[in-house]
Amino acid sequence: MKQVTQLTPQEAARRVPDGARLMVGGFGMTGNPVHLLHALADAGTKNLTYISNNIGESGIGGGLLLERGQIKKAIGSFFTSNPEAVAAAQTGRIELELLPQGSFVEAIRAGGAGLGGFYTPTAVGTSLGQQAETKLIDGKVYAFVPALQAEVALIHAWKADTAGNLVYRMTEQNFNKSMATAADLVIAEVEQIVPLGALDPDQIHTPGCYVDYLVEVDTKPEDLGSSGSVAAREAGVGGARLRIAQRALLELQPGSVVNLGVGIPTLMAELIRPEHGVTVHSENGMLGVGPSPEEGGAMDYPVNAGKVPVTALPGSSYFDSADSFAMIRGGHVDVAVMGGLQVDELANLANWAAPGRRAIRERPSKPRLLTGIPRRASTRSRATQRRTRLRRPPPSRSSRAL
Repeated sequence: MKQVTQLTPQEAARRVPDGARLMVGGFGMTGNPVHLLHALADAGTKNLTYISNNIGESGIGGGLLLERGQIKKAIGSFFTSNPEAVAAAQTGRIELELLPQGSFVEAIRAGGAGLGGFYTPTAVGTSLGQQAETKLIDGKVYAFVPALQAEVALIHAWKADTAGNLVYRMTEQNFNKSMATAADLVIAEVEQIVPLGALDPDQIHTPGCYVDYLVEVDTKPEDLGSSGSVAAREAGVGGARLRIAQRALLELQPGSVVNLGVGIPTLMAELIRPEHGVTVHSENGMLGVGPSPEEGGAMDYPVNAGKVPVTALPGSSYFDSADSFAMIRGGHVDVAVMGGLQVDELANLANWAAPGRRAIRERPSKPRLLTGIPRRASTRSRATQRRTRLRRPPPSRSSRAL
């Protein structure tokens, strides 16, 4: 059995060259290789193409690289968790390439599997899909998404053995599992390195053949940013927002698998109990989301799509982002509850952007939920539009997204 070389964060950072295409795991700061990123920031490595769901938070993880001007281009889905990333993109300090989150992780999975890309119905007919090659398959239009690969991947895992086999904790699989397959050089920071044979082969998520180097780190709650403590949960969980969530909950039927989008929809998990018979799906890799704990953080609990620590109801399961979006795209999720600015009588959903500025907020988060899910609910908190509208799409059209 091979033995994987162990490095310090500083030694690992020296293996990332200037101008590298760099994949970075994590959903927000959960499962994020923050120690490797901080070492890379200190090394001064520059002109990076940063391939990740988001660019950390202000001054943490990828946010530190951004702050120091080391990122040339970012490819990903949801950059608004770091306001500095939004400002950098809108002012042209970094180039930005947006992909719907499900297409993003599937492109990584395809790259790791040696495929050139794939066809998907996601984003067809939207501004995100305008430049894509399309093909009519069984009467339905699909857009081509090329595979994503990188020269280096930095990932985070909970445990590793000396052969490089990796085990992730709770919702920390997210993008790490796919990224481990899609780069020429894979460096995993892990919280524990155990002897060969100490890991149950049935529990291994990433086989050691994908991993080139291991870095043992001591992760602390402060390394997890806003997910480090439930005390940092989103403000404003009462009042009108909670009433909207309570109203939307009435539409859910026992036995339903329900995806809750970011914002008001995630509040519904605070109200759902086992007796409701509803299974909540979170896009970052969880079925069975429960209410937030009274204390603790992402060191002790999984996180939801809003990066807030939550509890796991009996019968819950964890998986990676590729499986999560396959559930959505494949029609295995019954209902999606999404937040938005406006929705019209035909259930066309509009999100927001500052007039005259490049649109970044939310656009890439919606198309993947509008494809493959038969029933949708929209929530929003504008005083004149506090209603929930549901519809079933006509047979000839899967969805429409703005």
